[in-house]
Amino acid sequence: MTNKSIPAPIDYLVFSHLRWNFVFQRPQHLMTRCGKANRAFFWEEPIYGTECAHVEIQEKSPGLHVAVPRLPDGISKEESCAIQQVLLAKLMVERRIWTPVLWYYTPMACEFTRLVRAAAVVYDCMDELSAFRGAPPGMRAAEQHLFTIADLVFTGGQSLYESKRRAHPSVHCFPSSIDREFFASARRLQKEPEDQQPIPRPRLGYCGVIDERMDLDLLSAIAKARPEWQIVILGPVAKISNSDLPRAANIHYLGMRDYHSLPAYFSGWDVGLLPFAGNEATRFISPTKTPEYLAAGLPVVSTSIHDVVTPYGTQGLVEIADEPDQFVAAAERAMAERNSASRLKKTDKFLSFMSWDSTWARMTTLITQAVAQNSKRPTATVPGGRVTDCFAAD
Repeated sequence: MTNKSIPAPIDYLVFSHLRWNFVFQRPQHLMTRCGKANRAFFWEEPIYGTECAHVEIQEKSPGLHVAVPRLPDGISKEESCAIQQVLLAKLMVERRIWTPVLWYYTPMACEFTRLVRAAAVVYDCMDELSAFRGAPPGMRAAEQHLFTIADLVFTGGQSLYESKRRAHPSVHCFPSSIDREFFASARRLQKEPEDQQPIPRPRLGYCGVIDERMDLDLLSAIAKARPEWQIVILGPVAKISNSDLPRAANIHYLGMRDYHSLPAYFSGWDVGLLPFAGNEATRFISPTKTPEYLAAGLPVVSTSIHDVVTPYGTQGLVEIADEPDQFVAAAERAMAERNSASRLKKTDKFLSFMSWDSTWARMTTLITQAVAQNSKRPTATVPGGRVTDCFAAD
């Protein structure tokens, strides 16, 4: 395959540890926008249990496709990588994907993408994955390799930026952003979802994945301290057992809900909660729900997560508390300001500088520059000047 000049639009191959139909978050926000001007193929981790290995392609929009590898049970890690390498090559030939931008959410995908010549390589680091429960043993080594081949490293928050900025010469901080108008519609909605309507007020809500990052003891303590408060939980349970969840008459688990229904749920809450535990898995998180709660008009109470404390806590936009009695007191203060015009005005001014559209535009500028720079390199090199092989796709 010859290294021709890169036309516009550019094809993107995106490798993710998160499934597209899971919680709608950073990858979905960015790749939805990517697909409006480019072709984007969102490659998920394999699903095992088929007799014949293949890739299922789901078209989410004219430019956005989700690719789900289906592999046989009982194969080794090495066999899985080898099969995915072949399936990826076949996809590229069939869809005529020449010299794409490779975009990684999981460094583990480097194991089967090493033969692909890229127009540019992007690592969008949204979490410290090696600190998560069940992380593959080779995650740290894979990330170190990705740093050596990436043109650009984006981080999902300031704390991750501080952690990664010395590992690569081009690290850029792009914190969690927001669809402001979408969530601001919660301030105007009159009708709540049917499953939330019977729950009394006041309601304190959490929306997101329920996993090892949640402080379940804190939730239990809040429910016990204020039995008249109703705690509404939206989201899937992952990596922990349902038996681990605190149970009480005033804790309501409504399950995962479609992204487009969230403003309707938020409209019936009195406080938005970020009850995260202080552990390795939360050390670098930047919760997307922080600006979403605020845009919906909710006062917010959070534990002392670094990327919530700064900037939201220091700006007086979010109450910060860790101990149960402090958290309850903070929630009481938050509810007292639920309809404060001055609070909403301050919140809206802060959020006015944030949007996923702006984030994607700034990312695109950096990627375009990287693609242009790499197009000047000799044919036998990939981003960073490292020599690689390439399968024949002509």
